[in-house]
Amino acid sequence: MSETPLPPPQNPTLSSRHQLSSFPLGALLALLCVFTLNAAVAQQPDPEADCVRTNYAKFEYMIPMRDGIKLFTCVYVPNDRSQTYPILLTRTPYSCRPYGADKYKDKLGPNIRFSKEGYIFAYQDVRGRFMSGGTFVDMTPHAAAKKGNQDIDESTDTYDTIEWLIKNLENHNGKVGQWGISYPGFYTAAGMIDSHPALKAVSPQAPIADWFWDDFHHHGALFLPHTFNFFSSFGKPRPKPTTEGGKAFEHKSPDGYRFFLDMGPLKNADETQLKGEVAFWNQILEHPNYDSFWQSRNLLPHLKNVRCAVMTVGGWFDAEDLYGPLKIYRAVEKNNPGVFNVLVMGPWSHGEWGRGTGESLGNAKFGFKTSEFYRENIEFPFFNYYLKGKGQSTLPEAYVFETGANRWRTFDHWPPKATEQKNLFLAASGLLSFDSPRNGEELFDEYISDPAKPVPFTEDIANGMTREYMTDDQRFAARRPDVLVYQTEALEKDLTLAGPIEMALWASTSGTDSDWIVKVIDVLPGTTQDNDPNPRKVHMGDYQMMIRSEVIRGRFRNSYEHPEPFEPNKPTKISLELLDVFHTFKKDHRLMVQIQSTWFPLTDRNPQKFVPNIYKAEKDDFIKATQRVFRSKEHPTHLKVGILKPIDQ
Repeated sequence: MSETPLPPPQNPTLSSRHQLSSFPLGALLALLCVFTLNAAVAQQPDPEADCVRTNYAKFEYMIPMRDGIKLFTCVYVPNDRSQTYPILLTRTPYSCRPYGADKYKDKLGPNIRFSKEGYIFAYQDVRGRFMSGGTFVDMTPHAAAKKGNQDIDESTDTYDTIEWLIKNLENHNGKVGQWGISYPGFYTAAGMIDSHPALKAVSPQAPIADWFWDDFHHHGALFLPHTFNFFSSFGKPRPKPTTEGGKAFEHKSPDGYRFFLDMGPLKNADETQLKGEVAFWNQILEHPNYDSFWQSRNLLPHLKNVRCAVMTVGGWFDAEDLYGPLKIYRAVEKNNPGVFNVLVMGPWSHGEWGRGTGESLGNAKFGFKTSEFYRENIEFPFFNYYLKGKGQSTLPEAYVFETGANRWRTFDHWPPKATEQKNLFLAASGLLSFDSPRNGEELFDEYISDPAKPVPFTEDIANGMTREYMTDDQRFAARRPDVLVYQTEALEKDLTLAGPIEMALWASTSGTDSDWIVKVIDVLPGTTQDNDPNPRKVHMGDYQMMIRSEVIRGRFRNSYEHPEPFEPNKPTKISLELLDVFHTFKKDHRLMVQIQSTWFPLTDRNPQKFVPNIYKAEKDDFIKATQRVFRSKEHPTHLKVGILKPIDQ
């Protein structure tokens, strides 16, 4: 492979299988894909991979950035040259393998419709990853004031890449789109800042926005297995360009609860497990608060000068990046008036819209193939309209799936304007009520939180953050003495929550620090039929389906930059944003709230004794604490929700 290969020749010599350039591309690729698909039926290869290899030529380039660093980029160009094509770019830290001009990806673009339609596909290893030059920086801080060629970030690398592609590739139509899921979603969002004039459509999907709330932290609490498992592989150094990735960590046991509990205080992880090989893990432990280290990695304030159409995509049950899509959509809306900006949220786990059918997640069933609907009716028309001028721009402001009712809905505003803000109050005997407390007595419920015996986050034995946990049955937790449970009476009619929800929690602890976990749950009637098929023999009668959950590290209740200890046993208000939902609790269902202080190993254990750096707590710092949650007139704990008016009103 040469350092910087030449772009494809203007009139390449084609083999006999490519001598069809006089046909319109749509007809050509459809015809060729039919041939390859029919052949695949008999030979059982991957039909999409065969279609890609048949209809596209691959080239590899080292594209120079403004500071002289070169980024490895592979480009797939349609062999048919009867028309011009837009360029669809993906920038990734996860490798644009396979490497070698004769080795092809099995799939191109977001889904098979794109390779059939005809696009130029470009994949790039971001700076410092795999075959690209330079030094990799996690969540590259945005260089707001650019004064020279050394002021680089992901927006400049995207701009320089597009500039090179436009000037050096042939047979393009002058329009570029960008998309990516998860970390590539971050690079997509960053790439639309100060947009290149040729960039016409972008789709950040499950994009990371700020690692103090996305992925690895939630309101300051560390998502332990997700962080540890990811960086134990991804965080290994890359001394020189390579085509090889890191190996997954070997836990040597399937029981993640036991593995992380036996590891002891978090400060032990580096010495006993990571062996000093993961620099970013140690940086996390040095920055437990929302200081400049994390603030500089917050993309949201910089989402300005966006001059392209934006479609941000997320999943209501995305265990990794739910914060990112919701906040990026709002930031683009606020900072770029007039730009086309649509939010798409489906009933999906992380990236599930790009694979599979989207019919279910764990024990939750959604009634039909939601992912396939999205790929055909939302994603493909978006790019085809803005990059090819085909079809019509009919997407609304918000295209969102209503879980519980299991249907797609469209709105011209998110959250919907037809929502009424109400409060659900904790009441006596474990009830939730829309009536505010009237009793002047200091009423509360209490439990003992023991970090040596934390509440598990799932019934399943797992070493990682399971994608199903966000719809898991919570009956196992409701039966524990260290979990408080409140629920409404059986609903007399459907109740739809839409938009942000927030818990106004009045609580106290006998310690000086504590975590608080709040879960919002849909309790199914006892007569609910079991799923069919039902290989795990899960009974859906009285199933407690979690629809939203969140944790806050109590020390951050007033400031994420400057943590404060609790005054023992003093009622204290804690505001916890649980992010958006769009869920209908059907008639005869109940709305439940569970409150607890441990959620293991999903979140690391709070010692419940305030120490300056919680990640460096010693074994003796971990203590039991008596937790009280108040429900009095003076201290009314309540859930703030938006209730959507029924369609017929």
